[in-house]
Amino acid sequence: MSAPHLPKVAGIDPMVPVSTHTDAPLREVAPAPGVFLQDRLAGWVSDLTTLHELTERLAGTGSLDHALPELLSAGAALVGAARGLLVLEPADGAGPVRTIGLGLAHAELGHIETVPRSATPYGRFLDGLAGTDRPLASPDILGDVGLDPRCREVAARLGYAASYALPLGTDATGRLGVAVWLYDEPAQPLERQCHLAGVYARYASAHLARLLELERSRADTAVIAEELLPTRLPRVPGVRLAVRHRTGDGGGGDWFDALPLPDDALGLAVGSVGGSGPAALAATGRLRAGLRAYAVMEGEDPVAVLSDLELLLRLTEPARAATALYAYCEPERRAVVFAGAGHTPPLVIGDRRAEFVETTLSAPLGMLSCWEAPSVEFTAAPGETFLLYTDGLLRRAGDSMDRAFARLRAAAAAVPRPARQDPGAVADHILRTVLPEDHGRDEATEDVVLLAARFD
Repeated sequence: MSAPHLPKVAGIDPMVPVSTHTDAPLREVAPAPGVFLQDRLAGWVSDLTTLHELTERLAGTGSLDHALPELLSAGAALVGAARGLLVLEPADGAGPVRTIGLGLAHAELGHIETVPRSATPYGRFLDGLAGTDRPLASPDILGDVGLDPRCREVAARLGYAASYALPLGTDATGRLGVAVWLYDEPAQPLERQCHLAGVYARYASAHLARLLELERSRADTAVIAEELLPTRLPRVPGVRLAVRHRTGDGGGGDWFDALPLPDDALGLAVGSVGGSGPAALAATGRLRAGLRAYAVMEGEDPVAVLSDLELLLRLTEPARAATALYAYCEPERRAVVFAGAGHTPPLVIGDRRAEFVETTLSAPLGMLSCWEAPSVEFTAAPGETFLLYTDGLLRRAGDSMDRAFARLRAAAAAVPRPARQDPGAVADHILRTVLPEDHGRDEATEDVVLLAARFD
């Protein structure tokens, strides 16, 4: 029995020609349901991947100064905008209040702020005029005659024609601010883009709330730390003083003091307490108060002062260590006697030298059952500056300790001759040179103290 013949199909079997004439038009073949599902699934995976990458980048920011630009830039990518602005204005009124721009110069932000606040998307949310926490789209600013004329005038001047605004906030904190993205042409984000931006904004709001609480806590800590330190330096004949203090993110561990003593003498001290936060602040306050009392009682003997300070630390903070350096100065003779407990050596800066004063190796306070180390004496030449500092200056430099010490000495040697007449100018020059990217900022983790005394 012969095998059955397969049916012949037009266009597949070469023996069956394809007809060029049909009685009815050809129908477009619909894609299979599986292809549609695959496309949808690929789109979801792509969206999840994008959100994951953007939220990971945002999670890596540790301060509002870094998080706000990241949020604004990521949102612009999600909604397809080139420019934008973000206004941080917490509803509780405790601040901070900030306005940043993306693709907008400072002057352009100023132009936008000339628009009546109630006529701007961010103003409507911040003033409670939007009546909802949903996004606010303005797809055609220039063609919308219902908008404030100033709003359309500024849009035309700056070259944007549409906007999309998202409120930022959480249930716990309430309103935090608003992000607004600007389009060069009349436009509105697609529904998919709006959804992605909304999901990202909810995550970003929670992250901003955490950073806001952290920044406020750091600000409060910095204020308390400053209150624990001298508000002004004493005036003692024969010597001029200057101090520079930078508080790190943790804050509160480094301290200084300068107090006049009998017979026109002067006591100088710097120190660093291990740890950070409120506990370190409390320990700092106790140590500084204790040192002032011991300096008045036996200030001529720095070793005795630090021995008493070590006993105080062991009684009040048995699990904490601290470093300190105390110097007893007689400005009239330009004589200095000092002792250090695990602290960095002081630096002498003058026209003919810029060198560390050699000290003996000693343990920090609280490390041994009984602390003691010999004192060091030296005499400064007229016009020389005696510089005390904490190790945060070296750690913020980002080098090994040996290189940091070398960098500090080189900076001291390079102080311009006119600047050496002013101890404040000496300290400023050293900060600018040793910490060029950090000078004037309070975002590093380490505290820094520089106490300079220039002898006449």
